[in-house]
Amino acid sequence: MRKPVFKFLATALLCSCLLPWNATAEKPGIMSASLPAFSANQAERLLVQGLLEINDGKLRDALNTIDQLLAAVPNFRLAHLVRGDLLMAFAQQSPIQDDKSRAARADFQDEARVRIERHLEQLHEDRIPDVLWRMAPDQRYAVVVDTAKSRLYVYQNRDNLPHYLVDYYITMGKNGSDKFSEGDKRTPLGVYVAGQKLERKLPDFYGEAAYPLSYPNALDRKQGKKGHGIWLHGTPSDMYSRPPKASDGCVVIANPDLKSLAGVLQGGTTPFIISNNLTWITTKEAQQRNQALQAALEQWRQDWEKQDTEHYLAHYADDFFSTDSDLSRWSQDKRRIQASKPNVKISLSNISMFRYPSSPAPMVQVSFDQDYKSDVLASRMKKQQYWVWDNRRWKIMYEGPA
Repeated sequence: MRKPVFKFLATALLCSCLLPWNATAEKPGIMSASLPAFSANQAERLLVQGLLEINDGKLRDALNTIDQLLAAVPNFRLAHLVRGDLLMAFAQQSPIQDDKSRAARADFQDEARVRIERHLEQLHEDRIPDVLWRMAPDQRYAVVVDTAKSRLYVYQNRDNLPHYLVDYYITMGKNGSDKFSEGDKRTPLGVYVAGQKLERKLPDFYGEAAYPLSYPNALDRKQGKKGHGIWLHGTPSDMYSRPPKASDGCVVIANPDLKSLAGVLQGGTTPFIISNNLTWITTKEAQQRNQALQAALEQWRQDWEKQDTEHYLAHYADDFFSTDSDLSRWSQDKRRIQASKPNVKISLSNISMFRYPSSPAPMVQVSFDQDYKSDVLASRMKKQQYWVWDNRRWKIMYEGPA
C-alpha cells in the first residue's frame, strides 16, 4: 500500500529514496532547545515531520502537520507543493507534468532532499568543522557554510574553543560554488568576514537584511578571481526559502533565520568561512593540527625580534606576495631595515587560525594583533598572513593588514 501512494506524491517521491522504511516522524529534531538566544527552526522540523509521516504511510497525519506548518509560515512554497500533492493523492490524481512544472519540482525536491539529509544525519556534537583551528578571544562567533549540504553553522567562542549553537538551510549560487569570474553565478569558497548590516533600504528581493562578505580577499585577487557584491541576505517577502542553487552567488537564508543571526553578525567582524563538503574533527584534533603552525608563528616572531634576518626570511615561501611586493622586494627591504640591528620588541595576541577550505595544498589564514616597539617607532596593527605547507614545513605565502 505504501509504495503505490508515492506515485501521487511527486515532491515526496525523490525524498522517499533517502528515507529508511523504518524512519518515523518521532525522530529527534535538529535544533537544541537549550539555546534561547536562537529561534529553533520549527518550520523545517514540521516539514521533515510531514515527509516522514508520508514515508510511513500516515497521509492524514502528514496533511495535518503541513497545515500546521502553513498556518505558521504561509509563504513556504515547498510546503504548499507537498500539501497539493497530498490532496492529489487523496483524489487519486497525478500532478501536472509539463516541462515547466518538472523544473520547478526538481528545485523543490532538491530543497526537500537536503533538509531531510540534515535531519537524518548524526549531529556533530563532539566535533567541529575542520576549518576552525583556533578562534581569537575577540571573535565571539564564527559562521561556517557547507555549500555541498546547503547548510550554515554557527559556533560560539567559549574559552577560545568553538561550540556549536545552531544551523540553518541556505541557498547558494545557481552554478554552484568556487566563484572565479564576474557574473558566473557561483558562490566563493574561502575565509571571509561578514561586515555590518547594510543600512540603506534594499529591494524586497534581498529580504529583511543584507551583510556584505569580504570577497574578494587578498588570495582571491592574487588568483585572478573577479566579482563583487557577495552578501548574506534574506528572501523576498512572498517566499520563505529558495532552492539550494538559486542565487547569483550570494548566500541566502530565510528571513526568520537571518533575524536570529543579528546578534552574531552585529559587530561586522564575524569570520565567515565558506567550504564545500566539510569534514569534522574533535577540538583535540584541531589543537594537534595547529601545534606545528603555532610553533612556526612563534619562531617567526622570535627571529624577527632578534633581527636575525636570514632566519626570519627563511619563513617566507618562494611565491610570497604582499599588497605591493614579492619575495625579492620584501627581502631587500627587510635586509636594509635590519642591517643596523635595531633593538625591537614584538608581541602577538588575539591569534586566530582558520584552514583555508579551497586550497589544493594545506593552507591556513592566521590573524593577530601585533605590537611593535623599537627605539624610534611604536605601532599596533591587526595583521593577516596565509601560511602554506611547503616542503614539509609551514611558510608564509602572504602578509598584510587584516
